[in-house]
Amino acid sequence: MQTFFRRLTLLSAILAAYGVAHAADRVVKVGFSSPLTGAQAAAGKDNERGLRMAIDELNQKGVAVGGDTVRFEALIEDDQADPKAGVTVAQKLVDAKVAAVFGPYNSGVAIPASKLYNDAGIVMATVGSNPKITLQGFANVYRVSASDSQLGGKMALYAARELKFKRVALIDDRTAYGVGVAEEFAKVAKANGIEVVSRDFTNDKAVDFNAILTSIKGKKPDAIFYGGYFSQAAPMKRQMKSLGLDIPLMGGDAICDTEMGKLGGDAVNGSTYCTQGGGLIKTNSAETFVANYEKRNNAKPMFYAVSFYDAAKLVAAAMSKAGSTEPAKYGPVLAQMSYKGVAGTYEFDSNHDLKSSPVTIFQFKDGRPEPLANY
Repeated sequence: MQTFFRRLTLLSAILAAYGVAHAADRVVKVGFSSPLTGAQAAAGKDNERGLRMAIDELNQKGVAVGGDTVRFEALIEDDQADPKAGVTVAQKLVDAKVAAVFGPYNSGVAIPASKLYNDAGIVMATVGSNPKITLQGFANVYRVSASDSQLGGKMALYAARELKFKRVALIDDRTAYGVGVAEEFAKVAKANGIEVVSRDFTNDKAVDFNAILTSIKGKKPDAIFYGGYFSQAAPMKRQMKSLGLDIPLMGGDAICDTEMGKLGGDAVNGSTYCTQGGGLIKTNSAETFVANYEKRNNAKPMFYAVSFYDAAKLVAAAMSKAGSTEPAKYGPVLAQMSYKGVAGTYEFDSNHDLKSSPVTIFQFKDGRPEPLANY
């Protein structure tokens, strides 16, 4: 009899242990969409590293959702910074029934992909900055960074008030992001006494800008604003220098990272300005994030690693608070949350834009963007 009870007790312990393990093994799949190949691969890889770091921390700590401890699993997809590829990725992640998607990185990808995610009832947390992303009225789409109106507009204010520019030439790469940030810059610049002397266009694969820059040189602007990514801005700045076009280049957040310095060399230092929403101000949590990122990756984080990191923690917190990993249940909680992340506090307005997204102005020094002012 004693043997029987000992075996029964052992069996109960095994079943109990199995129950705990089973609960801990409940997997929640989430998606990731960013360019992992091509000219913007460095930014996409940085985004992925930020997300993976957050997921590893969440899984190590354990996240309780509705009485269970869940384990997050990321499905990583390369959208190539291409709208068609991004839609294909979106359909793949929808078919995989992910609970959330982090990305896309590019506005031009985010706009068409957002409809698929929204129609499937999947929460999408993007850093895409074009205002159209959140003006579509999609209940499941959230922007976790500044919009073009903030990035381009604040750069224009700084150019007018602090740099005292009077004449500026505009170039954009015809992407949704590039056009959006350039239009916002132009609107605010004109309202603050800056004359836009020319408006030229290129594309996000171009490498030769000599014809455009030669034309601009004849108009004698005080500076150029470029709406596009570092992969074009860096060679553009080098070509400006070789043409003797010794004026500053300005841009939004997509040129505001160390890859701009690496690709542009000495040409960018001292005469390249950019804007970044939020960013890593010097706080204990920011210093911890940077130290942990560097330890994991043997590299410094670019600007959006922290946004993907914060977004993952934010969504996990909403799931835990709602007691569910179903977007239909945790989404309304997310919309009303106030979450303190590494890069700032995340609260959303009725469009699911951040209520408060201060913008920092940067100038490149020694190959890196250094903060000048908050606007």
